Amino acid sequence: MSRRTRRSVDIFNLSFLDVVSCGFGAIILLLVIVKISEPHVIEQLAVDLSGLVAQLEAELHEIRGETTVLNRDLTSRQEQLSVQREKLARLQGDISSIRGQYATTRNEHDTQTIIKDQLASAKQDLTEEMRRLLGSGYQRKKLAATIGGVPVDSEYIIFIIDTSGSMQQNAWSLVLRKVTEVLDIYPQVKGIQVMNDMGDYMFSQYKGKWIPDTPARRKAIITRLSGWQPFSNSSPVEGIEAAIRRFHAQDKRISLYVFGDDFARGSIQTVVDTVARLNRADKSGRRRVRIHTVGFPVLFGMGNGIPVNAMRYAALMRNLAETNGGSFVGLNSTR
Repeated sequence: MSRRTRRSVDIFNLSFLDVVSCGFGAIILLLVIVKISEPHVIEQLAVDLSGLVAQLEAELHEIRGETTVLNRDLTSRQEQLSVQREKLARLQGDISSIRGQYATTRNEHDTQTIIKDQLASAKQDLTEEMRRLLGSGYQRKKLAATIGGVPVDSEYIIFIIDTSGSMQQNAWSLVLRKVTEVLDIYPQVKGIQVMNDMGDYMFSQYKGKWIPDTPARRKAIITRLSGWQPFSNSSPVEGIEAAIRRFHAQDKRISLYVFGDDFARGSIQTVVDTVARLNRADKSGRRRVRIHTVGFPVLFGMGNGIPVNAMRYAALMRNLAETNGGSFVGLNSTR
């Protein structure tokens, strides 16, 4: 028998090498795929991040713009608050002043009673011209130059009456009575005029002219006043200015009697300055017209406390009377 020759086995044969080659090839292929796709992914991420940054920057600019607007609004509101605080401080000062005057008045005799007690015997101071009107033989008792604190030395009188709804509805009968009382303390004058707070004349035929003082004319004034209802903005400023501009004269002694209940619009100081400019004083210190003012407490029964518009009216009228040679009378009842 012949002996078979045994072949040796080589572990690195072709099949083994094929397997190994395929494995390494797969790994290399994966690496190639990964390397090829990586730049694309990074680029996409960069694009996405750039868009996000741009969006965030746009939102930041928008927020900054809104912040600027809000800061501007805040500054404006702070300025408004400062103005309102100043107004409040002035009003509180007016309240304190009025309350002080009210407390003082309550401790004194009632002003209206004093006036009524003196009306029967009181007569105005007479200029030489008025003595001629009353006659050379006229004799008068020596009286003070004021009646209830109101100077009565004028030859001409002008009524400026608030004809607003609040006055018409709540104080008109008292207005008629007070106009009558004022006329009574002037036995005879050279001229009378009646205007409302807007500067409108009671009698159109006497617009810009003096109404002659006769008993019949005085009666006609009271009769017409009882039903007189021209438009009013409840502010006496226009009437005062119109009266001074039209009727002032260096050779005439004129008194304005302002009747009203409130001052709702405008600046008190502006009115005071305007009247001071129109009603300036001469070398002797006498102003063109006297300004007497009367406050009717119409608004006091319409709410709690002292109404602001009534306080503003009282403050304005008191100032005008003091600086223009007159007196301010605050009535304490509408009856």
